[in-house]
Amino acid sequence: MPITTRLGDLTGNYALDTGHTRIGFVARHTMSTRVRGHFGEFEGDVHLNGDHPTTSRVRLVIQAKSIHTHNRQRDDLLRGKFLDLDNHPAITFTSATVEQVDETHYKLTGDLTARGVAKPVTLDVELTGGENDPQGNLRVGFRASTTINRNDWGVNWNAATTVFISPKVTLEFDVTAIRRQS
Repeated sequence: MPITTRLGDLTGNYALDTGHTRIGFVARHTMSTRVRGHFGEFEGDVHLNGDHPTTSRVRLVIQAKSIHTHNRQRDDLLRGKFLDLDNHPAITFTSATVEQVDETHYKLTGDLTARGVAKPVTLDVELTGGENDPQGNLRVGFRASTTINRNDWGVNWNAATTVFISPKVTLEFDVTAIRRQS
């Protein structure tokens, strides 16, 4: 999706297009393999200010039950022991600041909340495009990532998990958002 408009023309309120958005993660397991997964249920909104990007903001709510790694036993363990789904059904991100790095790259800092613990994280964000779809709706695309230490949020089960599963987890976002009509 190429950027077909001026950055200022992207100003507006957007909803995530959940059918064209992927929220995933990668964690190293047993020192040699990587486990990849994603969340299938989430919602969020974005306010973009193309003329003053630092006033833009993001809100994201992920349903922890929707975690998928293509291994049912692992998914059940992640939902129960790691994410404590019964007590913490959602993982949230609420932005606090946006720093423009260049025309298409940004640093987005906000609070990531998991298991009831809120900690600041900074995502490296790339604006990948902005254009009208065939129905005339303005869509914007973003790619973002950050690496966190899951132990900072208490996302751990027992001492053995620190041996077999790296505490470092890379969060990956490939987002499409649709501008809401005024």
